[in-house]
Amino acid sequence: MNQSKRKSKYLYLVLFFTFSIGGCIGQNITSTLKTPNGDNVKITTLNTYIKSAMDSIGVPGLSIAIINDHNIVYHNTFGVTSLKTKEQVTKNTIFEGASLSKPLFAYFLMKMVENGDLDLDKPIYPYLKAIFPDGVIAKESFEAYQKLTPRIILSHGTGIPNWVKGKPITIAFEPGTDFSYSGEAYQHLGAAFGTKMGIGWGSKLDSLFLKEVAHPIGMDRSFYTWNDVLEKNVAKGHMKGKVNPEIHRDKKVGPGYSLQSDAEDYALFLIEMMNPKNIKTSTRDEMLKEHNHFKKESKLLKETGQTGWGLGFAQKPTPNGLMHLHTGNNHDFQAYSMFIPKQKYGFVMFANSDNLFPLLQTLEKIIGTHF
Repeated sequence: MNQSKRKSKYLYLVLFFTFSIGGCIGQNITSTLKTPNGDNVKITTLNTYIKSAMDSIGVPGLSIAIINDHNIVYHNTFGVTSLKTKEQVTKNTIFEGASLSKPLFAYFLMKMVENGDLDLDKPIYPYLKAIFPDGVIAKESFEAYQKLTPRIILSHGTGIPNWVKGKPITIAFEPGTDFSYSGEAYQHLGAAFGTKMGIGWGSKLDSLFLKEVAHPIGMDRSFYTWNDVLEKNVAKGHMKGKVNPEIHRDKKVGPGYSLQSDAEDYALFLIEMMNPKNIKTSTRDEMLKEHNHFKKESKLLKETGQTGWGLGFAQKPTPNGLMHLHTGNNHDFQAYSMFIPKQKYGFVMFANSDNLFPLLQTLEKIIGTHF
């Protein structure tokens, strides 16, 4: 790929999904790891490279994990939780996952489908109509809104903008006929499911997620709503090298943005997606099947090579097999995850910075193409 196209690809990544480096603390399970290309990389070399790249780019803190053969062979943390306090990132530090919330929430709902608590193809509107205030849906889009189902929402086929910011929702096309990435639609799906279950979309919904998903696959540092664990362990976000004093203490589950987690915990989810134990293989296959194929004129297709979306993850063909991926961008926190089932390989990173994606681009020089 030439430099101009490469730069364009990463610029689009950042736009689309909306320092002092301390020591590194981590768990190096092996001395080397294997990349999707089949190359072996020494962990000591990778550690040195990451620290140097973070220092050069200006990323305050990082949590990163790599999976080989369905096992976490590399997990490390680098830098500081805050440029102001200089407190080191450790294995207990938790980051905002931003849009990495979406694939995990999709998995949660697929587990609920297995349990018989949700129908992928039943419209969500009947669960919401009693709680909708007037004006939420634009009149010209009301008929289309009533057709929205979990399957359409999870594969981003709603026609709803990413975020409407208090404006009436307008739907750009017949649901299920095109692609439009939408965090807003995920929010409606979460509210619909919580209402259907009679528990709302606050801490009780988060508790159900922990019971049905997080704890069974070993995740103990991933939450959608605020709690005492987060109060003690969250990193501070940074934008343009400055600490953001605001902390997002979400009291409601935000399926599109509110996940707090770290790389090791999220890597357990990626392993579950490649080698399912808590859901049926057929359910996993349904998640990873393409449900929304990008049209030839799609900007996402042209800029990134991604060809479509499953129920939760974007998809991109690579020489090493089909890659399933997702970005996260809350601006002062950014995250990224990918896995290639054919290679039994996965990768995830969380940063308390708006500079994660330039770091990813730099790391690709040593670990190969990951986006």
